[in-house]
Amino acid sequence: MKDATRLTRIGRPDHASGLVNPPIERGSTILAPSAGELYDAPPGRPHYGRVGLASQQALRSALEEMQGGAFCALTSSGLQANILSILTVCEAGGVLLATDNIYGPVRSFLTNTLPRFGVQTRFVAPDIGAEIGDHMDTDVQAVLLESPGSLTMELQDLPTIARIAQDKGITSIIDDTWSAGLTLKPLKLGIDLAAQALTKYVGGHSDVMLGAVVARTDALADRLRATERAMGFYAAPDDAYLAVRGLRTLELRMQRCADTSLQIADWLATLDCVGAIRHPARSDHPQHAVFKRDFSGSAGLFSFEVPGWRNADSETFLDALEIFGIGYSWGGFESLAIHCDPQLRRSATPARHEGALIRLAIGMEAPEDLIADLERGFAAVAAKG
Repeated sequence: MKDATRLTRIGRPDHASGLVNPPIERGSTILAPSAGELYDAPPGRPHYGRVGLASQQALRSALEEMQGGAFCALTSSGLQANILSILTVCEAGGVLLATDNIYGPVRSFLTNTLPRFGVQTRFVAPDIGAEIGDHMDTDVQAVLLESPGSLTMELQDLPTIARIAQDKGITSIIDDTWSAGLTLKPLKLGIDLAAQALTKYVGGHSDVMLGAVVARTDALADRLRATERAMGFYAAPDDAYLAVRGLRTLELRMQRCADTSLQIADWLATLDCVGAIRHPARSDHPQHAVFKRDFSGSAGLFSFEVPGWRNADSETFLDALEIFGIGYSWGGFESLAIHCDPQLRRSATPARHEGALIRLAIGMEAPEDLIADLERGFAAVAAKG
């Protein structure tokens, strides 16, 4: 297992050409040098293109180093990364615990598809901590976390949950897309599998679909590797190359987005029409102490409440924006805004907020321009009456 550290040689290949970037190798068939090695390739020599070539291996190695993990599996999306992590450890007859703020498409997989594999899901409070032990019956095989949740921004007490899960022989999994594995080190806190959508901050330019899962221990690495291979998960070489490139500027871009997001959150807090600001890095977030303990920095994704607004008001607000785009995902240059209420689903706890819930994904534009754009949206709602 490698130590989690800041990266200084991301993706730099070790070969005689001297290139600072990994080469993009496209290929399916890899010829064996002899019949004996066709079925018994030596360690380090790929035997088929699906297992990954130079750019995929550079990305795996970089993410293993970044997280301090034993093995990194690659997938073609963040959703697939979550699915891979679940299928690595869950078996028929078992139960998965999942926090109630889990990403919508993952929730859909848990409720609509996973039961076909004989695995049931029970949802727990999105801000759960030590009380999760009360839900860990003998049939529970894994717990799936998302801290903070990408819409409602609740955090979980990760070190406590990880410790309880380990004591009970239960695998802990986190969707760590919000921090991109940079400002949070889940494996160092004891979480077993860290999944994320590289599509977002790591890719960084809204032009790649990619996911990753990093395993904490050698034993989990073996299970993750075997499941990745058996189920045919794959990441394209060009996409892996783009993710390696994105990693090199990740820290700078995330810091810029985080700083701007706090400026905008502070400005929103001055408006009479705005209610609670759901930004974990702000001191008024209910779990800010947990954030300060577990995270080394922030990100650009947060939400805010607007008491009295209905869905039609949210749509008027969004339609008036000219700089913010209306779209899913985050992590690119462009700032994005969505209204969350149509997609909120809860079963363990109700979604508690006043009026409408708006999510902002802050990009790289000037803060003053983004604030002026938001003013335009609020003015449109006010003019509508």
